[in-house]
Amino acid sequence: MGRGRAKAKQTKVARELKYSTRNTDFDALQRELSGKPEDHQEEDRSDDYDDGYDDYRR
Repeated sequence: MGRGRAKAKQTKVARELKYSTRNTDFDALQRELSGKPEDHQEEDRSDDYDDGYDDYRR
């Protein structure tokens, strides 16, 4: 027993997702799926690298 409630809940959620009318931002979805950054600028990642020798350089 007990499986009936869980399955009914899953069915309800699936129906809501299938038939709900939501405004989808297809441009944002395309950017996310293509892996491009949102601002389309090159990021400076030179400061992200820490080699552990900063204390010895000074």
